[in-house]
Amino acid sequence: MIELLRSLFQHQAWADDALLGAVQDHPKSMADEELFKVLHHIVMVQSFFHCCFTGQAFDPAKATELPKSFEELVQLFKETHAKEQAFLDGVTHEVLERRLDLKFLGASPTVAVGMTQVVMHSQNHRGQCLTRIRGNGGKPPTLDYILWAKDHAAGAGTGA
Repeated sequence: MIELLRSLFQHQAWADDALLGAVQDHPKSMADEELFKVLHHIVMVQSFFHCCFTGQAFDPAKATELPKSFEELVQLFKETHAKEQAFLDGVTHEVLERRLDLKFLGASPTVAVGMTQVVMHSQNHRGQCLTRIRGNGGKPPTLDYILWAKDHAAGAGTGA
């Protein structure tokens, strides 16, 4: 389970980076305010759950502030991915079984379920972004996990 989650988060960082690059390569998408907001939402949810996993404070007021530039948004993704990777480097089975207190959902999922939510939520919104890029006349990248695993992860998804 740990190796699968590591692989999914590595794919997430790769896919987010490819998506951000595709936006940067297409001027009309760079000017798309809705696309910018969805990208910000993706990284804020990733950051929120990272805080839940690690017990760090999350500032919802700060999280609603949009970055002033695309470069700041890209930096948020880089920082969040680095924090997620550091967390994953030390994750144990005991940590994965710990319960989260998500009052806003009225639920207490395990960290493992929360981690799965993060990657699936991000993938859903990346799909929306790809549709917007295409609608803007750009060429969205292919971000399929299985294609990433073929090229990047020896044994990805084996559950080892």
